[in-house]
Amino acid sequence: MKVKLSIKPLVIALSLFGATAALADITIGVNVSATGPAAVLGGPQKNTTQLFPTSIGGEKINWIVLDDASDPTATAKNVSKLLTENKVDVLFSGTTTPGVMATAGPAADTKTPLIALAPNRLDGEKFKWTFTMPQPIGLMAEPLLEHAKSKGYKTIGFLGYHPDAYGEVWIKAMEALSPKYGMTFGPIEGFARTDTSVTGQAVKLISVKPDAVLVVASGSPAAMAHSTLAERGYKGQIYQTHGAPSPAFLKNGGKAVENGILVAGPLLEWDQLTDSHPSKKVGGEYAKAYETKFGKDTLSSFGGHIWDAWAITSRAIPVALKKAKPGTPEFRAALRDAIESEREIAGAHGVFNMSPTDHSGFDKRARVLLQVQGGTFKVVTQ
Repeated sequence: MKVKLSIKPLVIALSLFGATAALADITIGVNVSATGPAAVLGGPQKNTTQLFPTSIGGEKINWIVLDDASDPTATAKNVSKLLTENKVDVLFSGTTTPGVMATAGPAADTKTPLIALAPNRLDGEKFKWTFTMPQPIGLMAEPLLEHAKSKGYKTIGFLGYHPDAYGEVWIKAMEALSPKYGMTFGPIEGFARTDTSVTGQAVKLISVKPDAVLVVASGSPAAMAHSTLAERGYKGQIYQTHGAPSPAFLKNGGKAVENGILVAGPLLEWDQLTDSHPSKKVGGEYAKAYETKFGKDTLSSFGGHIWDAWAITSRAIPVALKKAKPGTPEFRAALRDAIESEREIAGAHGVFNMSPTDHSGFDKRARVLLQVQGGTFKVVTQ
């Protein structure tokens, strides 16, 4: 009898353990810069997480959302917590490029898929486990150079983040691509993300008289640099990267940013896209959901990146569930493989087709040229 009594609880315990494993929740960790200098980017990303579902395919999703206050050191601490304590199945992290760099190493070390929310340049294991939502710099640089060539411009100066990870990838891309379009790139005038004035740099740049200037910054600093050039009398064309387009850019820049040309994803002006564009429906659904909850004219392209992170992950989860249970290394590996192999995933910023050598997966459908006209963004080309 004693033997039977000792075995029965063990059988029950094992049965309960099996039931718990079968019903394991999917845990998604989110780290964004909802406050601090990058809040204009990360705030919409945090807001967007409130629109995500709490289950998929009958499986519960636990969302853990943290704010790094735009500090890469805090990013590293948050990511460590998400990976070691919460043991997340996938990470959405890196509102800024430095934030991605602080996340990629730990994610690769723990073999956890990372959906990066900012441009980056990674290799090896870091690249293997990281998938990037913003469009590749080279893909976005080309339409700016095409436009400059069509206008007969020969020189393009740089005013932007430097030294800085985001600025550096743009500098390298422009140096590599400019000769193809008959352009000379430079001089380079840099500033820090936290600088409150770029007057000195703007004056130096204007004195060289480049045909055009590329501003490489995000949020309010992008508007500040653009405005300073205009206010100091620069009459050439001012271009902006996809780090700039946002309601804050228009508000802070005012009339000074009028006629500026920006490269962007198709989300921000989704209603100006042709009906055949694959991102029009997705972008419209996100835009309506976001502005219903957070107010008219609050839509930001940066929130769209985390919306696309979920679009990709939601396609990959059902595939991974067929191979392993959430909370296991096998599930994380299956999730990574599914993200890399799924095809034609329509997002708000374009269509994703990842591969072992391309962890962005975008093509030309992921970009449009915008021009500021009458205080709003107008699609120039798509």
